[in-house]
Amino acid sequence: MDAFPDAPFGPVDSLELDPVPLAVIRHEGIRLADLSDAFDSGYAAIGAAFAAGTLIPTGPALAIYHGDPMGEFDLELGFPVQTPPSDPIATGDGTAIVASTLPSGQAVASTVLGSYDGLGDGWAGLVARAAEAGLHPRGVWIEIYVSDPGVDPDELRTDLLMPVA
Repeated sequence: MDAFPDAPFGPVDSLELDPVPLAVIRHEGIRLADLSDAFDSGYAAIGAAFAAGTLIPTGPALAIYHGDPMGEFDLELGFPVQTPPSDPIATGDGTAIVASTLPSGQAVASTVLGSYDGLGDGWAGLVARAAEAGLHPRGVWIEIYVSDPGVDPDELRTDLLMPVA
């Protein structure tokens, strides 16, 4: 199963993640309260690189959380791209767009339909269903924002991918 399917995932689908090339902006040691600013400035900067033709997206926006998403964590915001940047691309806010890859290996996935307010419950459900199968999170949490955030919140689709051990 692909990390970027056309159809939503079921309650808990297993898949093998491939190291898809990404262009991301990294934030280290941030908290949930910092997300809105990070998302707004990060996606705007990457969007400007797309508009300039510097990067070519090959899939939807995503966020990769490393660590404890309820505490302090590292974050990568970005997109899968045709060719990742070979050198950092400076942005106007002091950050840089850099190359990364989607974490590879065994994962489980689920889809949340509706408002971003449902993501916490979506993650809790995915973790619980994975645990029932004897699978445990590796401390990496991937959200793929399949829908444009400008649509009606009830129409949003967010795919949750959780690398597992």
